[in-house]
Amino acid sequence: MYDSTPLYDQSLLTGLESDVRTVSEAWFDHDAHTSVEQFVCTCPLAYVRFDPHDHYADSTYYEIGTLFRVFVLKELHGWGHETTLVEYLDRHPEICEQLGLESIPDQSTLWRSWHTGFTEDLQATIETVARTILINAQKAGVPVPREPDRTFRHHDTDSGELDLDDKTVLEQASGITDHISHIVFHAFSLDRSESCEIHENAYWDLQTYLGLREDLAANEGARSFIHESTRDRTPLGHAHRDHLRDLSIKQIREMYRQAVGRLLEEVAATEAFYRAGIVAIDITEADPSTGDRTGHEDEIIGTKENTDEYTYQWATVQLVGNAVPLVLDARPIRRGETRKDIAEDLLDSAENLVHVDNILMDREFDSQHVLEMISQHELSYVVPKRMQTSEKAQAKRLLRRDQDRYENDRKPHLSKHDWHETTLIYRRNKNSGHDDHRQYSVFMSNCGSGHLTEYGYRWEIESGYRSIKRFMAATTSKNFVLRFFYFAFACLLYSIWRAVDLLVQVELTDEYEHSPIVTADNTLTLLKKETGIG
Repeated sequence: MYDSTPLYDQSLLTGLESDVRTVSEAWFDHDAHTSVEQFVCTCPLAYVRFDPHDHYADSTYYEIGTLFRVFVLKELHGWGHETTLVEYLDRHPEICEQLGLESIPDQSTLWRSWHTGFTEDLQATIETVARTILINAQKAGVPVPREPDRTFRHHDTDSGELDLDDKTVLEQASGITDHISHIVFHAFSLDRSESCEIHENAYWDLQTYLGLREDLAANEGARSFIHESTRDRTPLGHAHRDHLRDLSIKQIREMYRQAVGRLLEEVAATEAFYRAGIVAIDITEADPSTGDRTGHEDEIIGTKENTDEYTYQWATVQLVGNAVPLVLDARPIRRGETRKDIAEDLLDSAENLVHVDNILMDREFDSQHVLEMISQHELSYVVPKRMQTSEKAQAKRLLRRDQDRYENDRKPHLSKHDWHETTLIYRRNKNSGHDDHRQYSVFMSNCGSGHLTEYGYRWEIESGYRSIKRFMAATTSKNFVLRFFYFAFACLLYSIWRAVDLLVQVELTDEYEHSPIVTADNTLTLLKKETGIG
């Protein structure tokens, strides 16, 4: 982490937290690694500069790095008093030897080190590191001394009650946004020579800046950015676009998945993340294209509806339900790609990032080949079906019988001798505004009607797309890579917003309600501040 980006220097504790998270996850996967105490003793710390977080100006008998490990042990066990820690070290001379302790510090020395020597940031990092170790050990089946906290600790006010006014929320969001922006933007990189005078981070700052304002294009935004940025050198609009055009779709998607993976690592310690399991795959469109699309017919394709308009189309897979609604992956759609290929590609991405149980899709994915592919992944699905002659006839029969719900097993053909078994579920909506068979909707599912209520979670997709498009930079360019990058980066800004909101809620209330308390504008403003803009 420290070698690969100037975002971290050796005194930044967020880099230490990130490294411990990465190393511990790999370390505990090894069959021979069955002890959290052993990891604490061997985790590499030689690169960390602790001195900015040490209140003691003069050298002390015990190195701060050693004390860091000692207090991580204390936090791992959840001991509330240093005396218990001293007794533990006295009973385990092998641990003391591995820690490099020639003598065991007494209780008063440890108390002073924690309360007087360590900064609050270092104390918080010790708590975070211990929680991360416990979680990763538990995931690997390694015995842990206590259950890891699934929520972040919050600090009560003097009255013992939390005042969730705008000031409190924004103060909490500011620190979290700063932390996340350091982690996430590190995943993006441009193919430039090392001799370039303009720092690469300035390009991501500019892209964020373009997302701060509606309908702001790169040229105009770059001119304004010169005055609002605190950087000495900033990119020009044409240079910014040229570097983005040099990327490939594959590179953009890989960088996006890395960034989202880092976001997921941040929210993984909260109970809300452990409710993840439902994803939705959907397609959205850019505004209709009004210019000449000669040479771009495979990229500027028809709309989802049967119209004579043409537009770019993007597909996404997103967490829905009770989980934080992050966009896990995004991809462009070209003419000729099947819905099965699109769905399988996005599903593979999602399963590499989170645990998936159920998939929700729009009716354009009601192909039996798509449904069979999902079943082969041993996942459940709910997909609305376009009503053909037989479904309309069945709906008319249900209407005559005044029946609100009906299930029917069906085996659509895959090929000459193959079928896919599914269940058709008819559901009536008396408030639909129709007085005929159109009161009924038909869904296909391989798990019965029990998951049908979950399909209502899809409303989040359309709501999310509106916010994502709010974060997009404006352009009239027909360059497919540039267009897709603008969309993907907007998806990232949206996901950062939702992750920040979750962490703020958990920090302040220990709970997560789906309705955000941090607004999208709040998050963009904080990102603007933390990236050096303004």
